[in-house]
Amino acid sequence: MPGPDLEGWRFGPGRRPPFFALCEETDAPGTRHALSKGGALCGIPDVRLTVFRGPFDPTHDTACPACRAQVVGDPEPTLQERLHHRVRGAVPGPLREELLAALRQGAEVGLWVSGPARELVRQHARRERIVEGGEPVDAVVRADRRLGLARVVHGTREFVVFIPQDGRPFVTRAEPGA
Repeated sequence: MPGPDLEGWRFGPGRRPPFFALCEETDAPGTRHALSKGGALCGIPDVRLTVFRGPFDPTHDTACPACRAQVVGDPEPTLQERLHHRVRGAVPGPLREELLAALRQGAEVGLWVSGPARELVRQHARRERIVEGGEPVDAVVRADRRLGLARVVHGTREFVVFIPQDGRPFVTRAEPGA
């Protein structure tokens, strides 16, 4: 099966263009622009713009051609793609391989948070639910550093990915449930 380790392979489903807020030139409304830091992507400075609470849609009839050209580039990676990238560097093992395959198939990333390890494990990983691969969890909790934690559900399997601030990520499996 083709995958991200092969040249030219990319995640496809679920990718979306980058988000830009909608704006218009204050003295010349009617053309929609994409807001970026300091102004519109086409170069209009922010002091000459009115910003709206909504996304810039490059497919709209009145979208600025210069803004459209810059937005229609490479779409943002999905959450699955970002986590896949992190998990590729995780401690090797069958759980890592199973999770990588699940992410390539579009497994749902139900949670991805970061914060103090002890609190995250207590609230979101619940040590008693970890049924496989959980040996390093106690050391991460004892270190009480910042931790990234992601929960992925794929079919009847639930994975919990631990991303320690100063260490290599590792994948565990939890009993399915809340």
